[in-house]
Amino acid sequence: MASLKRTGKVVCIGRNYAFSSDHIAELNSARPKQPFFFQKPTSSILLPGDGPVLRPKGVDLHYEVELALILGKRVRDLNPQDEQAALDAIDSYALSIDMTARNVQNEAKKKGLPWDISKGFDTFLPLSGPISKWAIPDPHNIELYLTVNGKVQQQDSTQLMLFRIPRILGDISKVMTLEPGDIVLTGTPKGVGPVVPGDVMRAGIRVNGEEVEEAKLEVNVEESTSSYEYSETSVL
Repeated sequence: MASLKRTGKVVCIGRNYAFSSDHIAELNSARPKQPFFFQKPTSSILLPGDGPVLRPKGVDLHYEVELALILGKRVRDLNPQDEQAALDAIDSYALSIDMTARNVQNEAKKKGLPWDISKGFDTFLPLSGPISKWAIPDPHNIELYLTVNGKVQQQDSTQLMLFRIPRILGDISKVMTLEPGDIVLTGTPKGVGPVVPGDVMRAGIRVNGEEVEEAKLEVNVEESTSSYEYSETSVL
């Protein structure tokens, strides 16, 4: 599990559950014509037992549950039509929660500025331990869910992915080589929303209605004691 923190990079797919249209509407975004991706720093990874997610002062903190791929092979310029090669490149899976400082992101988008900060705070990527491939025989047909204080907020099938894993790995690997140990987040379904200090997030994966034990995540939210406090960015 500790090896997850030594990954070379974490690449995240955005806007990938557009078939349901709900998440696109939630974020007031256009449906993409191709996979859109960005990176989170490895320092944002929060493994089970590492403690709570920390909300920076002034931040509107949102959760996004996602299936994560842990690469086992070097992938470069992958043919997106070669599904077997894409699946063979995966060593294991993980469940992730892509935490986002939504007000920071929205301001940056509005002003045409980079929004890396909104995704990159410490603790902003809770991860389960690795999930063996035999536990998820078909990653395109599993249920992801997330609850906040016991209330279901996200619950959808990966069948709703707009871009399947071969297309995701194909597009990323045409831009940047994926190395063994790299982590790829595959997007989040509808239901994203805020959490505040004192909240408890629980997330997991079901295969054919059965809980995948290795995927279970429980994370508390606490206020950060960092000196950082969000304030609007000045643009000269």
